[in-house]
Amino acid sequence: MNIKKQLETIKDYYSPKIIGEVNDVFIKLVKIQGNKVPWHHHKNEDELFLIIKGELLFEIENQEAFTMKEGDLFIVKKGINHKVSSKKECHLMLIENKSALHTGNVINEITKPIKNQMK
Repeated sequence: MNIKKQLETIKDYYSPKIIGEVNDVFIKLVKIQGNKVPWHHHKNEDELFLIIKGELLFEIENQEAFTMKEGDLFIVKKGINHKVSSKKECHLMLIENKSALHTGNVINEITKPIKNQMK
């Protein structure tokens, strides 16, 4: 599988696409641009972010925000309130437990059920 070719099939921002499964986790690709991801947390799951293209502003409650760039990887531990945004188009890989909602404990306009994230 070629990640860049998989990303070409994603037309909408904030619409994760599951490209694989390993044990109890999904491997997802997503494109974002803007500030629509709400503050949220995952009560029982850690979440891995890998930046493939662009830059991602990462905010964690009660901590200083930081910018992730192409090739950067960050793991958010369960229960940590966080949000992400990007001024320009950003491509990223997410590795999340199958039980995790991509917007965590918050349901809003960008929340997609798992069935809508399948290839």
